[in-house]
Amino acid sequence: MVLGKVKSLTISFDCLNDSNVPVYSSGDTVSGRVNLEVTGEIRVKSLKIHARGHAKVRWTESRNAGSNTAYTQNYTEEVEYFNHKDILVGHERDDDNSEEGLHTIHSGRHEYAFSFELPQTPLATSFEGRHGSVRYWVKAELHRPWFLPVKLKKEFTVFEHIDINTPSLLSPQAGTKEKTLCCWFCTSGPISLSAKIERKGYTPGESIQIFAEIENCSSRVVVPKAAIYQTQAFYAKGKMKEVKQLVATLRGDSLSSGKTETWNGKQLKIPPVSPSILDCSIIRVEYSLMVYVDIPGAMDLFLNLPLVIGTIPLHPFGSRTSSVSSQCSMNMNWLSLTLPERPEAPPSYAEVVTEEQRQSSLAPIGACEDLERALPGPLLAYIQEFRFLPPPLYSEIDPNPDQPMDDRPSFPYR
Repeated sequence: MVLGKVKSLTISFDCLNDSNVPVYSSGDTVSGRVNLEVTGEIRVKSLKIHARGHAKVRWTESRNAGSNTAYTQNYTEEVEYFNHKDILVGHERDDDNSEEGLHTIHSGRHEYAFSFELPQTPLATSFEGRHGSVRYWVKAELHRPWFLPVKLKKEFTVFEHIDINTPSLLSPQAGTKEKTLCCWFCTSGPISLSAKIERKGYTPGESIQIFAEIENCSSRVVVPKAAIYQTQAFYAKGKMKEVKQLVATLRGDSLSSGKTETWNGKQLKIPPVSPSILDCSIIRVEYSLMVYVDIPGAMDLFLNLPLVIGTIPLHPFGSRTSSVSSQCSMNMNWLSLTLPERPEAPPSYAEVVTEEQRQSSLAPIGACEDLERALPGPLLAYIQEFRFLPPPLYSEIDPNPDQPMDDRPSFPYR
């Protein structure tokens, strides 16, 4: 950007993470620098920053008001999370070309630090959707007499963290459905579907273990399947606009008449996706796991199990709690589909990951080109942080059986 003696105006953030991506949460301090390079002495009225965060929704719908009359209805809504302004150089008034009170900036490069705090109240996670967005940005403005202002805007990312280690997100999700097919006056046997997952909360990169039983007593060949869907909902003027997108799919084997198929922990991996947005009044992003039976020539039989995609991964305690709660809460006919009461110890890290694989996994982030292209913004840095840590050691034996619960160490399962 060149405008007269102003060679460049840039904004840089003081990033604290290894990936050098500006990522913040509610209550954090956003700091950085406005960098100005000039090729000669200039006189300025002010150098300002304007920081703002807001959610915005917009879509249009066509309306018919009569036989020959049509019009377009606009739906817009906006929620502001914060609005911060600061003067780095000069004074407030920029609406005149007076030569009084000007500040002289000499030739060369100059840095001007800025800092502000994000609100303590919950903020919506940065998001770009079909009919709306949640954006956070800092804009720098250089004002000089008799010149148009020089402006530059740079966005940063906000994550409103969702900890999946909460009781509501560790609870199992399950359901059962049945469907009977009819063809004129003939009725075939029912198709039944039962499905369960261990918990409601997951993070990107995890695999959902699906426990299901599909029984086909009809005369048709059916196919059990599973899919993860993202639902974007936008609200404005009392109306809602919804967009549903397929995230990941899984296909089972074809099931002929009289056959039964059992999924004992069939895995469906969650790709890099945006976290759930649950606290914004005009934009919601939700996820669900659909386990269904594809029936040719008829409506599919399906179960919808709600999901929450979080940002804080499962703690070892959470995994243990989830397994126990899963065993205690399932009083259904297909209880045998759950995990065994005493699960076998998983293989050690060295048994499943060779030294060569471990060294190659520690390649620089830049080598993971496919992941970078798929990943929405700074979630890459988040996944990279937890990606290559070995799992905790596993033991069914309590090393401190005689200690009271309050005196036991934080990680008893070592």
